[in-house]
Amino acid sequence: MIAVLAGGVGAARLLRGLVRIVDPAEVVVVANTGDDLVLHGLHISPDLDTVTYTLAEAGNQETGWGLAGESWQAMDSLDRYGGPSWFRLGDRDLGTHLFRTGRLAEGAGLAGVTAEIAEAWGLGFRLLPATEDRLRTMVTLADGGEVGFQEYFVGLRHDVPVSGIRFEGAGDALPGPGVLDALTAAEVVVVAPSNPLVSIAPILAIPGIADVLRARRATNVAVSPIVGGSAIKGPADRMLVEMGHESSVVGVARLYRDLVATLVIDDVDSDLAGGVEAEGVRCVVTDTVMRSVDVAAALAETAIGAGR
Repeated sequence: MIAVLAGGVGAARLLRGLVRIVDPAEVVVVANTGDDLVLHGLHISPDLDTVTYTLAEAGNQETGWGLAGESWQAMDSLDRYGGPSWFRLGDRDLGTHLFRTGRLAEGAGLAGVTAEIAEAWGLGFRLLPATEDRLRTMVTLADGGEVGFQEYFVGLRHDVPVSGIRFEGAGDALPGPGVLDALTAAEVVVVAPSNPLVSIAPILAIPGIADVLRARRATNVAVSPIVGGSAIKGPADRMLVEMGHESSVVGVARLYRDLVATLVIDDVDSDLAGGVEAEGVRCVVTDTVMRSVDVAAALAETAIGAGR
């Protein structure tokens, strides 16, 4: 069994390749819930939904999030009334959030509801929320204000400097059902090429998860989300620098060195392989820019092979 720690877009792209080379029934995805928010009275789980829609081949390939072929009548009506529409929810996407919110109100847990949604979309792998408890990634802006991650990422277009990140509720959160068992039993754990600070770190902040990873470090592999000093998508490179880290594959190795034995980096960073290994992390160099599903499958195969 292969376990994957996942954020949103980068993780979803890797997973599209992974399920080409591994029986989906042998894949377990532990997804970040620190991005979750309640808006319009609805419980929204962006990373869970990005993974679901992408792997169901229903996602918007241009944005990496949301559903393809969306309409926006509900948001247009909200605009007319002067309601908050900064977080755009398509009409089809709203159905997912209505279902999730209703089931949670009936007393179902987030893990069970996520399994129901995954089954409805025909996913063959297990998709587990990192926790069922309230966990919120909060971003401190350089001007001293603090906002939720989605307000920073979407509302402010991740275009303002940050000075801090904290994970509200992490100390009291429990790993979601099946999470620790999956991470313990997996043949290989892959840390997807997601933002280390706001996609992977919230998962690691949940008590017990990092301990399990440290205990099995030798078969854990991370794929760098930084290529040539930059993020493929999103603000990971700027956030790393603003938070005092190095925006390079060496900086990624430094962040993960206690948790993974191997880091997979892109060909353009081959000259930094020695720096990665100086951090005590084995380095594997390959094409990590997932321009196609075939490239994603080859990358997944490389990552899994490195952990075996």
